[in-house]
Amino acid sequence: MPDGDGARPASQPVRDAATLILYRRRGGRLEVLMGERHGASAFLPNRFVFPGGRLDPADYRIRPATPLSPVSLARLGRSRRTGPRKAAALALAAIRETFEESGLRLAVPGRLPAVPPSPGWAAFCADGFIPDPAPLLYICRAITPPGRPRRFDARFFAAPAESAHGDIRPSAELDKLTWIRPEETGDLLLPGITQYVLAHLAGWLEPAAMDDPAHQVPFHFMRHGRRQLSWE
Repeated sequence: MPDGDGARPASQPVRDAATLILYRRRGGRLEVLMGERHGASAFLPNRFVFPGGRLDPADYRIRPATPLSPVSLARLGRSRRTGPRKAAALALAAIRETFEESGLRLAVPGRLPAVPPSPGWAAFCADGFIPDPAPLLYICRAITPPGRPRRFDARFFAAPAESAHGDIRPSAELDKLTWIRPEETGDLLLPGITQYVLAHLAGWLEPAAMDDPAHQVPFHFMRHGRRQLSWE
């Protein structure tokens, strides 16, 4: 809608999406895999982010090697309009996007009886691999504020780097992929939600929190023009 008459432009539709934070510890210090979005990107250009992207219909049709963990299923089950089937698809979307953007697979050897007609999954399953969502832990949710060129209802998962296989490589989405300590990201261009996740990640990865299906998941969104933080 044109805004020359004072009307607000129509907001973009909100699409489901998933993000994966791969983490490791070196010398007792936490590190996460991040990359810089290309400057020509319509969404968050030149920002450092975790791998991730929108949910694809093919993500519903993949049969993984293992189910999503009971902890993550319980947490996602408290989220509105997120039943077990969608929860599994979101985890698979995070795995697929991570492979597409970084070259790393969370998978086990094997062959699917059928692979959906999806370029992303065809490449992922090539040479005999089946996605393995068991290591994924659901930790956060955020909806992109209105007024952005693209909007997502993003679910954030975390998984240990040891569960991923392959060689890290840049992609059409992410460049400068590297392992970064959360406390050393002050000079990077980061989205607000990424800053929030980095600030709280260590606490979410404490054993007591990781093993607790009742652990409340933070949910960031906008309402009446103001940022809101709720819990699910």
